[in-house]
Amino acid sequence: MNTNFFNQIQALDFTGVLQLNISRGGENNLIVSVLLNNEQCGDNAKNLIPPLTFNATPQEFDEGFFEQIKAPIKTVSGVMVDMEKFLKQMEIVKQQSAMEKEKTEKAKKEKEAKDKKFKDGMAKADELEKEGKFREAWMKVPEITEFPEKADEIRKRKTVLSDKFGTPSLFGAMEEATPEPPQTDEFTADYPIDETDEEEAEY
Repeated sequence: MNTNFFNQIQALDFTGVLQLNISRGGENNLIVSVLLNNEQCGDNAKNLIPPLTFNATPQEFDEGFFEQIKAPIKTVSGVMVDMEKFLKQMEIVKQQSAMEKEKTEKAKKEKEAKDKKFKDGMAKADELEKEGKFREAWMKVPEITEFPEKADEIRKRKTVLSDKFGTPSLFGAMEEATPEPPQTDEFTADYPIDETDEEEAEY
């Protein structure tokens, strides 16, 4: 006997394993339950989907069984596929969320470490300034290249300290008057004149 049973199964639109359970009912009827299972779907909610159950005569099954299950099977199959897509998408969202959280935490820790380094540098500069070590204090002030967002604060701090240890101006040093030694007659100093000799020379 030639039937189109499996061809019609093949024509159904579904993903997964289609399970048919057939048992005898009363009055020559057959009880057929159809359950679609998709192992790829990780959502346990799929187990709540009930099977399709039919109680009819063999002739009624032959005439309309596949028409009866075609739409529901397609719907159930689509639901489970969508459930799996949803789960996978949610997993991606969770991973991205975890990555963003980790990224945010890392940036926060880096900022805290950077702020601490800046504060420690400024505190050390203050300490050295109080000790009168202005040049050393100036060197402890953080560099603008490392903390560009605090450029104004760093520049002002360095200026204040450099003013305190700055050396006198070269021109200022030259302007200081240098006392000159008293001048004496070179000839007189080397050869003192003898007045007696001058008087003898007149005679």
